[in-house]
Parts: sequence; C-alpha cells; structure tokens
Amino acid sequence: MSSAVSSVEHVLVVPTMLFHELGHFQGFHDDVQRYLSTLLDPIHTRYMPRDEAEHDPSYKQLIPYCIFRHGDSIFCYTRGTAQGEARLHAKRSVGVGGHISTLDRDRSKEPYRAGMERELEEEVSIETGYSEELVGLINDDLTDVGKVHLGVVHIFDVDNPQVLPREKSMIGSGFVPLAQLVRDRDQFETWSQICLEFLQR
Repeated sequence: MSSAVSSVEHVLVVPTMLFHELGHFQGFHDDVQRYLSTLLDPIHTRYMPRDEAEHDPSYKQLIPYCIFRHGDSIFCYTRGTAQGEARLHAKRSVGVGGHISTLDRDRSKEPYRAGMERELEEEVSIETGYSEELVGLINDDLTDVGKVHLGVVHIFDVDNPQVLPREKSMIGSGFVPLAQLVRDRDQFETWSQICLEFLQR
C-alpha cells in the first residue's frame, strides 16, 4: 500500500486567487517579474496529487513552456497519445516542458529551475549552443486544460537547428518557418497559438 501511495505524482501549484490578486489576464503577459517572484515563493506554493490538481481550478499548476528558435524558424511537433495530457493529443505544439514535481525538490537548484531542466532532458536532446530568455506568462481560462495551468514561457535561441526529440510521442518534429506556423495556427494547442501571436509581433 505504501508503494502505491509513493507512486502518485505530486505537482507544484499556487492558489488561483493569488494569481488574480497579482492581476488576472487572458492570453500572454510579458511582465514576468510582477508575477513570478510571488508565485514561486515557497510561502504560496504547495504540492498536490496531479490527478486532483488537473480538476481543481482553485489552483494553477506552474508549467515551464520552452520554445526553440533558430532565426525565423521555430521547433514544433505533434503530440502523440503517449504524452501525459490526453486533452492535448493530436494537437501541434511549439512548447516543450511539463510539471514541476516533488522529485525536483531534491536537486541543488530551486524546484522550478530544476523541474524545467529535468523536463527538457527527458523530452529533447539539444545538440547545439543556445541563449535563453524568460519572456512571459500564458493564461487561458477558456479551456479545461488552461483553467488549471499557468505557462511560463522561455525562448531558447539556438545556434543551429539541432534539437531532437527523445520521446516517441513527439511526432513529426522539426524547425518550421514562423510564417508557415502562423498560417497553420488552428492546428496548434491554445498555448502555442498564443505564443505564435507573440512571436510574430
């Protein structure tokens, strides 16, 4: 019985009310510092069983959403059925990342950063140099998935288009010109659509 309990994934969440107190928005917001220093403060965060968090809109799960860019092209892929969030299967995406879990508390870095790096290591192989920038937050209360998640957008500008998927569930991956992705935006999950609008500014 103890092994069954320990196998339950617990993910990092913050109260949705706190997000509203800081300033609710729909879509993309580029004033990252206004939100993150408070949202990531251990005073406000907690870990919940993932199956509970996915259906409790009184909490927001903080999700690093990493975008790889080479010149005018963006890394993208289609989510296969093996990816964790069933509500996003068969959708195209420009974001790589995932939940921050209790596993990330045991690393030397603060949990959010450790969790982002763990997710990247699991999902992609970055075989080139890059620079990274934290550019904004995504909130989408118009979908069931969005109501319980808050995206933290990082852009990785890579020296060469050498980012390869590690997961078999990342189908048809590669770098595609931004203009083409914008034309095909209806094929993408909502967070990616929001990011594509930001990237074409």
